[in-house]
Amino acid sequence: QVQLVESGGGLVQAGGSLRLSCAASVRTFNTYAMAWFRQAPGKEDEFVAAIGYSGGRTNYAESVKDRFTISRDNAKNTVYLQMNSLKPEDTAVYYCAADWAGWGSSSRSAYEYWGQGTQVTVSS
Repeated sequence: QVQLVESGGGLVQAGGSLRLSCAASVRTFNTYAMAWFRQAPGKEDEFVAAIGYSGGRTNYAESVKDRFTISRDNAKNTVYLQMNSLKPEDTAVYYCAADWAGWGSSSRSAYEYWGQGTQVTVSS
């Protein structure tokens, strides 16, 4: 069983930055691909970014490419999402997810474990 705990959400003005963190309680963190998804009010959840288990491969949604960066620190069992140039449409609950031996799929069904989410609100 993998437990994921997100942190770092909050309220920020448009154009600002936030860094989300997701801490995983698993010894073999370096065997899991990690991803961030988000769900805005009244909308379906959507893929944001993913990183393969080795950290060598990343995958981004077009809507966040060049603004968001996903990274991981396997020594700390943590994955990060650096979000720059935030827009009001980035407002959502952001969820961390883990996929054993994954490459960083954008498909929600690839991920076996999910965190509880952290709220990000971008004001205009």
